Amino acid sequence: MPKSDEEFLKKLFAAFRVEAEEHLRAIGNGLLEVEKGSGGDDEKELIETMYREAHSLKGAARSVGMMEIEAVCQGVESVFAKLKSGVVKGSTELFDTLHRATDIMTGLLAGAQGVEMEAIVGELRRFERSRAEEEEAGLRGGPEASFHGESETAEAPDCEEPVHPPNDAVRQTFGPATEPAVQVRTESQGETLRRERTSHWDTIRISVSKLDPLLRRMGEMISVKLTAGQRVTDLMALLNSIDEWKQKWAAFSSDGKSLGRMVLTEDREKVSSETSRNLEKIEEFVEWNERWIKTMEAEMREVAKAAEADARLHGTMVDDLLDDMMSVLMLPCSTILEIFPKLVRDLSRDSGKDANLVIRGGDLEVDRRILEEMKDPLIHLLRNSIDHGIEGPDERERAGKPRQGTVTIAISQMSGKQLEMIVSDDGAGIDTTQVREAATRQGLLTEQEKYAADRQDALSLMFRSEVSTSPMVTSISGRGLGLAIVREKVETLGGNISVSTEAHFGTTFRIVLPITLSTFRGILVKAHDRQFVLPTANVERVSRIKKEMVKTVGNTDTIEMNDYVVPLVRLGEILEIPRPEKGNGDSQYIPVLLLRSGETLVSFSVDDILQEQEVLVKGLGSQLSRVRNVAGATVLGSGKLVPILSVSDLIKSAVRRSFETTTRRVEAQALIEKTKSILVVEDSITSRMLLKNILESSGYDVTTSVDGAEAYSALRTQDFDLVVSDIEMPRMDGFELTSAIRADEHLNHLPVVLVTSLGSREDKERGIDVGANAYIVKGSFDQNNLLETVARLI
Repeated sequence: MPKSDEEFLKKLFAAFRVEAEEHLRAIGNGLLEVEKGSGGDDEKELIETMYREAHSLKGAARSVGMMEIEAVCQGVESVFAKLKSGVVKGSTELFDTLHRATDIMTGLLAGAQGVEMEAIVGELRRFERSRAEEEEAGLRGGPEASFHGESETAEAPDCEEPVHPPNDAVRQTFGPATEPAVQVRTESQGETLRRERTSHWDTIRISVSKLDPLLRRMGEMISVKLTAGQRVTDLMALLNSIDEWKQKWAAFSSDGKSLGRMVLTEDREKVSSETSRNLEKIEEFVEWNERWIKTMEAEMREVAKAAEADARLHGTMVDDLLDDMMSVLMLPCSTILEIFPKLVRDLSRDSGKDANLVIRGGDLEVDRRILEEMKDPLIHLLRNSIDHGIEGPDERERAGKPRQGTVTIAISQMSGKQLEMIVSDDGAGIDTTQVREAATRQGLLTEQEKYAADRQDALSLMFRSEVSTSPMVTSISGRGLGLAIVREKVETLGGNISVSTEAHFGTTFRIVLPITLSTFRGILVKAHDRQFVLPTANVERVSRIKKEMVKTVGNTDTIEMNDYVVPLVRLGEILEIPRPEKGNGDSQYIPVLLLRSGETLVSFSVDDILQEQEVLVKGLGSQLSRVRNVAGATVLGSGKLVPILSVSDLIKSAVRRSFETTTRRVEAQALIEKTKSILVVEDSITSRMLLKNILESSGYDVTTSVDGAEAYSALRTQDFDLVVSDIEMPRMDGFELTSAIRADEHLNHLPVVLVTSLGSREDKERGIDVGANAYIVKGSFDQNNLLETVARLI
C-alpha cells in the first residue's frame, strides 16, 4: 500500500475514533437520563436522539471497516426503534443490556481483544425475540424492521448519511490515531446530549502533541517578562549608586575647588606656568566631569523610565498572550465528569445500592492537564462514597432517608487562579473510631494515642497509606490506598484536600486546586545561603517571631501561630544543606513560614524571606523524575536557577525527622522477622503454579494444596501466616474451608484471601459472611492487586 494511502487511512481512522467516542458518550448519557423515568416528550426526544446517534455510528463504522462495531450498533439501533414506537418498554434488563453494548463498542474502539461481541448481539436478538408474541398479535406489520436485515429496511433518520464517516462539522485531524485531540469551538460547550443536527459547529481538531510544545514555548515568555523587570531593577540600582556618588562628590568637589584656587592665588609666583596650566586643566576636567555625570544620570533616568514602561507593556502582552494560549487548552470540567454518572450507576448496582450522582459547575473551564490528572482521584472518591458512605435502600428507609442516596460533585471558582471541588454524599458518615482502630492495627498509633487522638486527627489518618475501615478487600476498596493516592495526586498538582463528616448525614471532601499548571505564585526565600521557592498556595502565613517565642515540647521546637501550637523546623536542616561558616548575626527575630499539607501544619524557619513573584515551573528532566523535597525548578529574572520545593515532601520529611529513632527500631525489628509462610489452595494445576510463582517471586514461602480438605489437614499440622484459596473445589470448597478456619479457635486469626472466577454480588456477600478478609475475581486478576492485598494482611 502506498505511504500516502496509509497516512490517509490513519487520519480517517483517527477521525472515526473521535466521532465514535462522541456518539457513544451521547448514547450512554441518554440511557442514564431515560432510566430516571422522566417520561413525556423529553423522554421521546432523548430516545430519538440516541436512535440517530446509533444510526450515524453504524454508518461511520461501516465506512472504516469496523464490522464488529457495526454489528453491535445495528442491534442497538433496532432496539431504539422499538422503544420509539412503543413496541418495547423500558426495563432494568433492557437498560443493562444497552449499557453493556455501549461498553463493548467502547472496548472494540480501543482495540480490545476477546470482547463478548457475539454474546451481546445474541442478547439484543433474544430481547427482540421475547417480543415476538406481541408482534404476532398485530405489531409485526409496523414500520420497524426486525434485527435481521435491518440495515436495509430500518427507519432512517431525517438526515442523509454520506458514504464516508458522517460528521456535522468539518474536522482536520493530525498525528497518529492514538493521539488525543483538543477541540476548539467558537461557541460555548453547552448541552452535548441534545445537540441538534442542524446546529452550526465551527470546529477544528488539532493534535495535543502540537499544542503542548506551543504552550511550553509560551510559558517561556514568563522568563522574558521577569528578565525585563530584572533589568529595570538593575538600572534603578545603578541610579542609586550614582546618587550615592553625588553625595560623596559634593563633599569632595567643594574642598578640591577651594584647594585649587588657594594654590593658584597664594603660590602663583612659586608655581611654574606649566604646573599652573595643569592645575587649571584639572579644574576644568573636574567641572566637565561633573556636568557629564549629571548628563549621563539624566539619560539613564530616561532609559530607566522607558525600560520600566517597556517592561509593563511586555508584561501585559505576555500575560494576555499566555491567557489566550491557555484558553485553547482550557476544557470544561464536564469533559471528565460526563463518565461518572454511569460509573456511579454501575458501582451502585454491583454493591446492591441505589445512588444518584448530581453534578454542578461542569461548565467551569480548567487546564486540560489538571482534568486528566484529577480523573482517577475523583473515581477513588466516588468509589469510597458508594462503598463506604451510601447505605443500602432498606437501611436508608429505616433511618428515615430516601431509598436512593445522593452523591454530589460541585465545582466552583474560588479566585482568579483557584478552583474548589466538593465531593459529598448523604450516607452514613465516617466512623472515626474505626479509623483509629485501623491506624492502630497498622502501627500508626499506639493504644494510648488511639484514645488521645481527636476527631480531626482521626480523619487525617484516612489519608495515610494502608488505613482502611473496609471489613474485607474487594475490587472496589479495602486496600487502604485510595485516599493516600488522592492526596498525593492533589498535592502534586499544587492543591490540598480536607474532609469533614457527620454521623448519619454524610461526608464531604474539599479539594482546592490551581486552574492552570503553567505558572503560579511563589515566595522566594533564603536558607543556608541558598535560594528556594515555596508555592504561595501552601503558605498559610509569613511572619517574624522573637526567639523567646520558641518553646521546646518533647525535644521538639514549637511556636504558636494562627491559634495553633505547631512544630518549628529549620528549612536548611530538613534539606540537609551544610550550615555556612558565617553566622546570620545576632538578630532577635526569626523569619518563619507556616506551611500546610492537607490538615497538617508545620512552621519552617529561614534566613530571609525575599519576595513573592510569578513563577514558571520547569521539570527536572527524566533523569531526575523524582527528587525528595523538590517539585521542579524556575529561572529568576537574574538568570539564576532556583529549586521549587514540594511542601508535602517537606512536611513528610519534618515528621520523619521527629520519629526517625522509632523508625530505625521498627526497621531493625523487620529485618529479624522470619519469612512469611502462605498456603495456596487451588484444584487447577495451572492456577496453582501461577499463584505459587507470583508469591515465591516476592519472597514468600509457599505450600500448596489441591482442595479444602487437604488444606485444612495441613493447617492443623503446620504454621501459616495466610491462606490464598479458590472457591470451586472438590471435597471441601473455599467457602467451607473459610468457615472451618473461623470456627477453629487455633486458626480463626488466620487471614484468608479468596481468589475465584465467581464475581456475582451474592458470592462476594457469602465470602464476607463466612469470614474472608479479601475477595479477588480472576476475571480482573492483577498480580499487583494480589501482592498488595497479601502484604497488607500479613
